[in-house]
Amino acid sequence: MPQLSPADVRAALVKRAPAPVYLILGDDEAEMSNLAADITALVEEELRAFNVDRLYAGDKGASPASIVEAARLLPMMGDRRLVLVLRAERLLKPKRKGRSAEMDEENGGDEVEPPSDLDALTDYVQSPVPSTTLVLVSSDLDKTRKIGKAILKHAAIVECWGLKNEKNPRFVDFRATARRAEELVRRTVAGAGQQIEPGAARLVAERAGIDIVRLRGDLERLMLYTVGKPAITLADAQEVVSAETAQDDWAVTSAIQQRNAAEALRQLALAMDAGAVPYMILGQLGWFVRDKLSAVDPRRVPRAVDALFRADLDLKSSGGDPKVLLERLVVELCERERRA
Repeated sequence: MPQLSPADVRAALVKRAPAPVYLILGDDEAEMSNLAADITALVEEELRAFNVDRLYAGDKGASPASIVEAARLLPMMGDRRLVLVLRAERLLKPKRKGRSAEMDEENGGDEVEPPSDLDALTDYVQSPVPSTTLVLVSSDLDKTRKIGKAILKHAAIVECWGLKNEKNPRFVDFRATARRAEELVRRTVAGAGQQIEPGAARLVAERAGIDIVRLRGDLERLMLYTVGKPAITLADAQEVVSAETAQDDWAVTSAIQQRNAAEALRQLALAMDAGAVPYMILGQLGWFVRDKLSAVDPRRVPRAVDALFRADLDLKSSGGDPKVLLERLVVELCERERRA
């Protein structure tokens, strides 16, 4: 089924036309919780004791068979039953031994999967009860398993990755992310009946990077700190908001790909301050040039390889401060081709 946005789901709820099975997938716990609560509101409050089951996957009484049994019950004194399964990643992406997981990835999940207790849930997803809405709230999904394939084909999937477009983005558009974060800050503050100075909103957004949990936490503390004040000022934000740290392991290469030298240098400084090893950063930049840059902009590769070689030689021969050498390399990788 096509992926839906939270807004799409809420529009369907207004029409009382929910999907029979939802997978709410992501790491934005606040949005996921709000969306699950909105779906739960399909059942009248006075009937929720009879028609809403809230289960935690993996706990006693929350096996796949128990979930299916609850979903197959008919609603009592109403037209809708709801089964909400939290921490569903315990069923949908259980921890497996490294070699087994690697083999699955290599084979694309084509090996025959032995029967398991998840088969009952797989069968239900493929043929759900129309009067029940099953909601699976999960931080991950194993797409190579039968249950994962069934969910991708038959369930309505709602992804909530906060400020990211996917779970593990290799490259991030920092300008777009900052705009989304700043807009979220302003919208949240306005919704609480407060005001915020542009500089304060910008600071909260910049400090969070792509970490939606940190953004919401900082914003909540800031709003509590400024209760009763006419507006949240930049000074308030500087007093309360967490110190800036590196949020993305690939932030430097993302900025280099966009030729954003200022952002690349900022992210490099954050990584170094957080204790990153210079040789590890150099190896990451080497991977970027070999595997990524050669595919997206091969004209930049010869000069990039030359810059990498010189930086590697200087690091190994103690030819300068490692941070300065890496900063020089980052700037060279961001430079546009010189014209004759």
